[in-house]
This record gives sequence, structure tokens and C-alpha cells, in this order.
Amino acid sequence: MRLSEVREKFLNFYRDRGHAVFSSASLVPENDPTTLFTGSGMQPLVPYLLGEKHPLGKRITNSQKCFRAEDIDEVGDNRHTTFFEMLGNWSFGDYFKEEQLSWFFDFLTNEKDGAGLDPARLYVSVFAGDVASGVLRDNESVLVWKRLFKEKGIEAKDVELLTEARGGESGMQGGRIFYYDVKKNWWSRAGAPENMPAGEPGGPDSEVFYDFGTSHDLKFGRECHPNCDCGRFLEIGNSVFMEYKKREDGSFEKLAQRNVDFGGGLERITMAANEAKSVFDIDVFRPAMSSFGKIVPMRLQRIIADHIRAAVFLIGDGVLPGNKAREYVVRKLIRRAASSYQRTRRLAVVEEGGPIPGWKSSAEALSEVASSIIEKYEDQYPELIAKKSEICSIIQEEASRFVAIYRTGSKVLEKLANDAIRNGTSIKGEDIFFLETTHGFPLELIKDFATTEMAIDLDLEGYRAAITKHQDLSRTATAGVFKGGLADQSEEVVRLHTTTHLMNAALRKVLGDHVWQKGSNITKERTRFDFTHSEKLTDDEKKEVEHLVNEWISADYEVKKDILSLENARKLGAVGVFGEKYPDMVNVYTIQDQKTGLIISREFCGGPHVAHTGEIGGLFRIAKEEAVAAGIRRIKGVINKSCV
Repeated sequence: MRLSEVREKFLNFYRDRGHAVFSSASLVPENDPTTLFTGSGMQPLVPYLLGEKHPLGKRITNSQKCFRAEDIDEVGDNRHTTFFEMLGNWSFGDYFKEEQLSWFFDFLTNEKDGAGLDPARLYVSVFAGDVASGVLRDNESVLVWKRLFKEKGIEAKDVELLTEARGGESGMQGGRIFYYDVKKNWWSRAGAPENMPAGEPGGPDSEVFYDFGTSHDLKFGRECHPNCDCGRFLEIGNSVFMEYKKREDGSFEKLAQRNVDFGGGLERITMAANEAKSVFDIDVFRPAMSSFGKIVPMRLQRIIADHIRAAVFLIGDGVLPGNKAREYVVRKLIRRAASSYQRTRRLAVVEEGGPIPGWKSSAEALSEVASSIIEKYEDQYPELIAKKSEICSIIQEEASRFVAIYRTGSKVLEKLANDAIRNGTSIKGEDIFFLETTHGFPLELIKDFATTEMAIDLDLEGYRAAITKHQDLSRTATAGVFKGGLADQSEEVVRLHTTTHLMNAALRKVLGDHVWQKGSNITKERTRFDFTHSEKLTDDEKKEVEHLVNEWISADYEVKKDILSLENARKLGAVGVFGEKYPDMVNVYTIQDQKTGLIISREFCGGPHVAHTGEIGGLFRIAKEEAVAAGIRRIKGVINKSCV
């Protein structure tokens, strides 16, 4: 079964049960300062879980694009990916445990309208209760699960799992339903109850696992059980019963409504439906994996395929490779993929004793991987096809940059290694960190070089200490990043945000309607705006853009916000980021000359903005204009308050 088939079946299944189907949100979260990327299906829906009415009703469903950078080091095994799609269905104060568990079990086991899984291969977990938070054991879900399995002729014994911390370890015990504590069966964006901030919603959950029937690996414990990491079991769905909100004093109160927040891994369910040994054996990865041939080790094949798929979707949502926050993640993904390719080439050359015939460059190989992945998603995400050439070009260019860095880094590493050998020491941890961060030379390549070619030790403990120090500094720098690249919601940033809309309108007026926003980054000091245009702006064009923006600022036009259906917004001529897939209901900001009726600017946007353009309070000036990629220009603009 293809991934697209599983997605379509899931959405149709819940549509038939009264759910409105809505589009995936962007991977760049809207006005959420807690995270750089959308990492779960519920992330854009928190207001509705807290009681706000959703415009599509009480029952909704979708397949949400997600990215989790924290899983990047796990990629290479049979299950972890950085990008994935999360199938979701939600009830906002409507149905609850009985309907949710029954429907999901039906979808999983239904051969015609669902995934067609063998119910005997399914195991479930439930919440064991928590004294500290005062939330009781979830006996209600246990009764529902017992009935559902019984209807399939399966006796579902519920068992308590003893851990080593509680004086012993017990495994399956013939069980089908397993109780786990808050570490495993409580869900909130912040994790366990003690980590939740005041006002955060959360609740107990019930997870479903698929048994792939592999042998237990003792390095993961003496006994196997559904939450074991040995690879036998794989979680494929999690029904969260979101009915609690944390108080200021640390206790919990019931939400005004009981909610269901379900998330299921599309790739994992597809993997189970095909009884595949790895998530990378499903159809969306197959062309990319087959292009490597036998020479690339399987773990590196998976890293390359995962990282390029993630980069494709992030670039598709307007995040270009760079050195800050989200941009750095995209750069890291492409360079890790290129590094894996270069690493294989280095090892193969050493093994073969010379160059490998027919070996493609990293840039060419990764561009081909990106192309094959985009083609697999053309039905669900046609915007990727529209941007295919651009995405592949960006990946190819970034990979080429890495190869140049790789050559320079090799020389620096060789010098460090020779110095260490001469002094009888290992390569220092801070030197490894410097080589990785400043020269972009990955740790994996450093290890290979040190062990296979130089036979020298690395100070990895010092390297980890340097990373920790860097992460502590980075947390402060990346906190508070908002949709559209806003650094915060200060008055200065809000004024420049509205200025950016005016600048976009001016560029389209001066250069033509081929100009589309490709991304932005706005701080208190300046706005940085990427847009489609193939040629450098002339001095006259820059002056005309500045003149229009300043004219519109001085006119003090109203900045009006409307919440419209996507269809109506497009009919009104609203513009946004090129190729971005917008939700079914959108915020539209309009700047209009009320005297003439002329629309100055009308854009899709998450906000925030000034109420009138006159509040910008200064003269706009283009500080810099440059190329950043093929067909993409970048403007840095400022507001000069001293010229008022």
C-alpha cells in the first residue's frame, strides 16, 4: 500500500464520520515562540482545545507536515525520521474515549476502508494514574480496549509493568493492554505534568503499537514490552484525552470541554500495512534509496534520503539554507546528507585503493534524490512540483558549497592531526568543535579521517563540553522566533513587519507581478526580505521602491484584518509566500486608499501589524540588495527615525 493511499483512506474514513478535512499548516509555526518548527498536528490547534470555536466545527481531521530536529541523531535506524506526516483527528468538546478508540481500531483493522492490519499484531498502552497530579488510572479506556479485542476473538489481558527502578523487570506477561506512568502515557507539548507551564493543556493518552515480530535485543533490557526500544514494537498512533489544564499552583483543573487529540505516524502506519522491515522501505523512499546502489551503507542511505526529504519540505515552506535558527537547520540537513555521501566515497576510495568509476558529485546526487522525492508527493503537495526546479537548485548549490568546505576542512584537520601526533596528544575537543562549526566539517568525517587514515584519538569529552556551552548560548538567541521570521512582537518589529508588506507591494508595482515573497526575517533593526527576481535592481528602481513605501507611510492608511476562507481570499487577490499551502481559513491584511478605493497591499499573514501606516513613524531606506540563489534576490531595509 502506497503512503498516499493510507493518507487518503484515513481522511475519507473520518470524513465519513462527520469530520471536516483541512489542509496541513506550514512547517513554520504561526506566532508560536516556543518552537522553530511545527512538530505535531495539534500545535496549530491549541486555542480550540482551550475552548475557542473552530470555524470548521467540532470534528476536524488532516495530515500535518511535521519536523523534529531532536530526532536527527537517531536517523539511520528502522523507524526515525526528521520530517514526517502526522495523521490527526480532533474532537473539541464532542465525542470522547468510546468513539475515538473504536474508530481508530476500526481504521487500523478495516481491510476495505482502512490500513488492513492484523488485530493480533496490535498492542496498546493506557495511563496508570499519577498521585502527584491527582489524575486517576484510565480504567475507562481499558474497558473499551477489552471489548474491541474481544470482538476480534482476542482476549486482552491488562498487566502492570514492573521496571528496574521498582525492584524488578517484567515483560509481556501474556498481556495485550499495558499500564504506563506519566513518562509514557501523558501528553502535553511540555511533556510530563511537572514540566508543564501554567495554562498548558494536557491529558492521559492511549497508544497503539504494531508487533513486527523481531527478536528482542538484550541491550535494551532483560524483557521486551510495547515501549521497548529494541525494534520489535513500533508506536503507530496516540489518542490523547485532553481534558486538563495546569493551574498556577501546579495542580490541575478540568478544561471547559473534553477533547480528543489524535496523532498517528503516516509513514509508520504505511510501514505496518506493508509489513516492511524499515520505514525507509515504503514507496516514497524507494526511488531515492535505489539510486545509491550497493556501495552506500544502509545507515548512510537512510540519512541521505531522510535529510533531503526534510530539506525539500522546509525549502518548500520558504526556509532557505543559512546561518541562523531555522535556516541553519536546513543547511545542516543538506550538509549532513552531503557529508554522508562524501564519507562513503572516502571510505570506498580507501577500500578500493583509488577512484570509483561513475561516481556522481554530491551536488548532482542529492539533487536527483530531491527530484525523486518531490515526484512522490505531487498529488498531495502540488506546490512542490511547481517549485521543483528551484528546490533542487538550492540543494545542489548548498551541496556544492559543502564540497568546497570539505576540501578546506580536510587540510585543517590534517594539520591538527599532524600537530597532535607530533605532540603525542589527541585532537582537542575545542578544535573538533571549531572545525565542525566554523569550517562546517562534520564529526562523522572527522572520526573517519582520524581512525582510518591517521590512527589518532579525538577528545570527544571536550567536544561534548564545547557543544553544551554553545547550546546554552544558542537557547537565548533562538527564543521568541515568530512566523514570517519575526524576532519578537516589539513595537519596532511590528512596525517593520507592516513596512515589509508595503515593500512587497512596491516591488510588485515597480518590477512586475512575477515578484513573490520567498521568505523574511525581521528584527528591531531591519527587515530582510527574499523575493523572486532574476536581475539586480537598478538605482532608479530602488529609489522608486523607497519613494512608494514612504508615500504610503505618510498617507497613514488603515491596516485592516479579516478572517476569510482561503477561496474568498484568493478571489479578492490576496498574495503571500510563493508556493506555500495555506489553511482553509486565513488572516488577510489589507492596506487601502479609502478615497480612491485603490488596494495598496492585500496579503495572507499571521500578523501582528500596526493599525495605521503612519505609526511606522520614519523614512524607509533600502540598505542592501543582493542575490541569494538562482532567481532569488534579497533586500535589507531599515526605518530611519532621524529623518522624520
